[in-house]
Amino acid sequence: MKSTSTKYGKVAVTIHWLSVVLILAQLGSGFRAASTIDTAAKETVLALHAPLGIAILLLTLARLLWWWFADKKPDPVQGDPAWQAVTAKAVHVLFYVVILGMAASGIGMMAASGAGEILFGAVDAPLPDFSKYLPRVPHGLGARLMVILLALHAGAALYHHFIKKDGLLWRMWYRGN
Repeated sequence: MKSTSTKYGKVAVTIHWLSVVLILAQLGSGFRAASTIDTAAKETVLALHAPLGIAILLLTLARLLWWWFADKKPDPVQGDPAWQAVTAKAVHVLFYVVILGMAASGIGMMAASGAGEILFGAVDAPLPDFSKYLPRVPHGLGARLMVILLALHAGAALYHHFIKKDGLLWRMWYRGN
């Protein structure tokens, strides 16, 4: 269940890959909602997007609690240049910052606009124009930053797997090394 000095444990692996799937679905639904003008379609997409955001927030908080109280991360990869280690650490920290910021801005946007009540049937009204609400700006910027972070993270993992062939990718799977 827990990590070793060379490999992530099953709890960390499960949280990681579940987060990947949910974040990709979240980004897809968010960009879809932002680009559609059909209000019924937008409402349907946002009815999925909002609970996904809450699930990602809860999963991220669970991950942080897991690392703080229950587990230790594997040792850093040996032999990588210092700039790569610093970049990897920065990307991981930024993931947490962006996820928590996206959750805060999403909740703020739902609360300020009243869209939460509309999406979940408490109020029968058209969706608001989200561009009029301040949390929309950091939410949109966060989504774009998340895409960049995912590309950097996946690119680094693929670099280690296919170019360096150092088995790093297997550290975040249920078997390997």
